[in-house]
Amino acid sequence: MTTETQAPTQHRIAAGFIAFVMLLLALSMWTVIPLIWLWIGSQLAATQFPSLGPYAVVLFGVIVSILFVGWLLGLLNEVYLKLTGVRNVAPIRLGWLKSLRDSQKTQRPPSVLETVIVGSALIAAVALLAWFFTLAGSPISNGA
Repeated sequence: MTTETQAPTQHRIAAGFIAFVMLLLALSMWTVIPLIWLWIGSQLAATQFPSLGPYAVVLFGVIVSILFVGWLLGLLNEVYLKLTGVRNVAPIRLGWLKSLRDSQKTQRPPSVLETVIVGSALIAAVALLAWFFTLAGSPISNGA
């Protein structure tokens, strides 16, 4: 195997690893980040009915953490695009701004970042529904 064929294979492996890390980071936006900040807020609360402080810490922490992970996802997307050599990120003209005469099929395929974000949101929604219908239990007592 020559170095010319080795480099693209290594780039594909690295790009696949980066896409996997992007998926994990995107999933963490729906799961790990909120749970960690809820735990931090629970540790800050002295009573079972705390004041606004722990809630504000949780809200601020979740927002800042998700913004940071979004920034990391953007950086990883740039690395992915450089590794694969694909530069299909183009301006999108919204449908309501087009005339009916412009109805060419010039739709581009979704980028890896779009796929990862939508995929992680779908996985999180399915997991939430599965938990709700199988493990959540009823808050209404049956002994009434």
